[in-house]
Amino acid sequence: MDTPNTPSAARRRVQPPAPRPCASCPYRTDVPSGIWSEEDYTKLPLYDEPTWAQPPKLFLCHQHDRTDDHVRVCGGWASCHDGDHLLALRIASLAGEITAETAEAIRDYSSPIPIFASGAQAALHGRREILNPGPAARRTVEKLHRTRANLT
Repeated sequence: MDTPNTPSAARRRVQPPAPRPCASCPYRTDVPSGIWSEEDYTKLPLYDEPTWAQPPKLFLCHQHDRTDDHVRVCGGWASCHDGDHLLALRIASLAGEITAETAEAIRDYSSPIPIFASGAQAALHGRREILNPGPAARRTVEKLHRTRANLT
């Protein structure tokens, strides 16, 4: 089992958000509805809750697996939610899953792309066409399947 100080654990430390949320980020206002699953959209408003009621895990960018050396925090998530009140950020810091610098970068992150004001708004938008995604959503999903064959 890796401890936070072992080389393999250090390689898998979660990185700060990308300079801008990815093109399929569920928090972006310009991403078509219906790209992600109901399960994915259900996670978003949970981070709107009071700190004690939030999920304990960081919300990671969908572009990488958790075990990927390039795994990073979702930029939309970091920008939408107040880092000072994120339970996941506190736990990840204490567990050594992120560095102090990454925690600070998450707290200070501001998306250059418009994002929804809450996880609930993002989820509402995402679910709207989940059963009948439009052409733009279908193109985005096709692109995701080409680049991330492990997504279902």
